[in-house]
Amino acid sequence: KAWNVLALDGSNWQRIDLFDFQRDIEGRVVENISKRCGGFLRKLSLRGCLGVGDNALRTFAQNCRNIEVLNLNGCTKITDATCTSLSKFCSKLRHLDLASCTSITNLSLKALSEGCPLLEQLNISWCDQVTKDGIQALVRGCGGLKALFLKGCTQQITDDGLITICRGCHKLQSLCASGCSNITDAILNALGQNCPRLRILEVARCSQLTDVGFTTLARNCHELEKMDLEECVQITDSTLIQLSIHCPRLQVLSLSHCELITDDGIRHLGNGACAHDRLEVIELDNCPLITDASLEHLKSCHSLERIELYDCQQITRAGIKRLRTHLPNIKVHAYFAPVTPPPSVGGSRQRFCRCCIIL
Repeated sequence: KAWNVLALDGSNWQRIDLFDFQRDIEGRVVENISKRCGGFLRKLSLRGCLGVGDNALRTFAQNCRNIEVLNLNGCTKITDATCTSLSKFCSKLRHLDLASCTSITNLSLKALSEGCPLLEQLNISWCDQVTKDGIQALVRGCGGLKALFLKGCTQQITDDGLITICRGCHKLQSLCASGCSNITDAILNALGQNCPRLRILEVARCSQLTDVGFTTLARNCHELEKMDLEECVQITDSTLIQLSIHCPRLQVLSLSHCELITDDGIRHLGNGACAHDRLEVIELDNCPLITDASLEHLKSCHSLERIELYDCQQITRAGIKRLRTHLPNIKVHAYFAPVTPPPSVGGSRQRFCRCCIIL
């Protein structure tokens, strides 16, 4: 009886994660939970619960008006109606994940702007119906936004929408615009001028960004910790020089497929303010100009935990071995094509290709 009383006590259900049961969760389950927990519930994850739709979430919003963190990632049944319900009833909402909810449009962002003024983190990655108009509407009511994730909104997100975010959300700390290939250096300039607290920037495959924009960014955003610049194909060593001078907190840096990066850029990074006790991960996959000299420049980075070197044709096993004498615990991911084909193995024994080796 005592356990039954505890189970029925809504105050014991402040955080619920139903991800492990996602295939079995239907709308009525969410409705029952909301009635049981009521105003006690602060955090709910329905990530991947494909059976949950707008009606259940309307009941949830009506009953759980103190909800602060809500994860609806992959709940593909929901539409703008859910955000309308959240706007109407859940004014304390701070974190909302709508990634891969592909029916979401600008109407949702307008509703959130009007009813959720405390919103700090919003993930609308892969919501490809959202455009700059929705982003601009969001800013009007959510000026305290600290993190915005737009990964995969490849065509609709432009400079105009993100510049509005930068100018209206001076507390912004994280921005993911990977795959938003239409954006230009204007975004980096706006971030540098308006968002000095920026810590995380992910702009992979944004091929129009150049050294000019990253120079402005580095000179103004000194708290940067993580940068994903994969396939920012125009950047050169100049960007690394600016990061090495102005960004002492840099921990993770991806430069994969940045084919203009050379050993000289890595030398500056290895001698920079972040090198000795901050830099943890550097990714240099498919950087054809990188040689063993870069590994020499990184040997004094005592916090370095992992380095990616796939398809770096000028890196050798000997160079990696020398790096390991200085950093014995580092994880080095690389592969080397065999000089000659592996010898034939008789019988039915399996043959192994030697070209894919994690060192």
